[in-house]
Amino acid sequence: MTVQRNVLIIGAGIGGLTLALALQRAGIGFRVYEATAEIRPLGVGINVLPHAARELALLGVLDELESVSVITRESAFFNRFGQLVYVEPAGRYAGYEVPQLSIHRGDLQSVLLAELRRRAGDDVIVTGHVCTAVDGEGDSVRVRFRGPNGESLPDAVGAIAIACDGIHSAVRKQLYPNEGPPRYSGVNMWRGVAPHAPFLSGATMVRAGWLSVGKMVIYPIRNQIDAQGRQLVNWVAELEAPEPVRRDWTAKGNLDDFFPRFADWHFDWLDVAALIRSTESVLAYPMVDQDPLPRWSFGRVTLLGDAAHPMYPRGSNGAGQAILDARFLADRLVADGLTPAALAEYDAVRNAATAKVVLMNRSNPPDTILREVHLRSNDRPFERIEDVISREELAQISENYKAVAGVKPPAG
Repeated sequence: MTVQRNVLIIGAGIGGLTLALALQRAGIGFRVYEATAEIRPLGVGINVLPHAARELALLGVLDELESVSVITRESAFFNRFGQLVYVEPAGRYAGYEVPQLSIHRGDLQSVLLAELRRRAGDDVIVTGHVCTAVDGEGDSVRVRFRGPNGESLPDAVGAIAIACDGIHSAVRKQLYPNEGPPRYSGVNMWRGVAPHAPFLSGATMVRAGWLSVGKMVIYPIRNQIDAQGRQLVNWVAELEAPEPVRRDWTAKGNLDDFFPRFADWHFDWLDVAALIRSTESVLAYPMVDQDPLPRWSFGRVTLLGDAAHPMYPRGSNGAGQAILDARFLADRLVADGLTPAALAEYDAVRNAATAKVVLMNRSNPPDTILREVHLRSNDRPFERIEDVISREELAQISENYKAVAGVKPPAG
């Protein structure tokens, strides 16, 4: 048994590593326990919006992240015929002090991990420790582990435990054993990355089409990946389906299940069909979330990130909300100590805030713009977008989502 008067962080994903960096900066002892034997970069592209980028800047890692990402210039919406519906500037180009980052999830995780090891040393991260249970013990908490092959490992005991163990959180299942399976949205997603020449501004986040007929999200996540000056471009195909595909981030996707909906997407600004066909490996995943929980914190244990609030990936907010969780929780631990009171205050504020985002992502995320155009145009090309919907209404849809997500208007 390992006894430590510190914070036990379960999981070395985006939320867990951000929390560790925040605690290190605050001088609070911690140790991170990661289930995998080796932390390897996984996933595909994600976006970090300005509200989360600001927190990463305060942690001193934003410059390094900018060097391995694409600084998003604009967000653009198109119908499935390739016609521009709406475009708005993003990040610094919209007047924020910090950028919006389009980045490979693995690059984000790698930068956070390398910086944590540089600042705190290698021994603050323990790999090959799969959390199986968390038990409160008066003024301490005990975390139980097994190895990747099922072997028993020593417990760890600390002041508090923070479950950052993702969408398959063992701690969440322990706290809510009767919660049931994830809530399927009726939409499956296929994802991939492929080298491609820069398109549009070279830093545009594109959303196009609609879920009932085929929707795409496309954006570059790495610059200058070869001598030809190509970018690594991330794409996500989304399509309504009666049954979900397997809920596994590494599940391989079948091109025949979705490509026919996009086979004629040859636009003057991008040949979407060719981009999909040039992708070496396609991943499939259902669009799922969970209902907001009544509470995350139980004594000296709490949840953070996807373990606390899994949400539909329709507003570029999953990683961002985990980053906001981590910074807020670290501030509470500085103010109130490693106490149940600190975890309760964190729960009261962040649970309420993220519940609104979870529900907004179900009903009126940014791609509501595409839904409205799809319905009002009867899924037909238009001559003038103003004949379908006003720019003012399009802008209001975008601003409504930003207000719920906590992306405050830029100063000035």
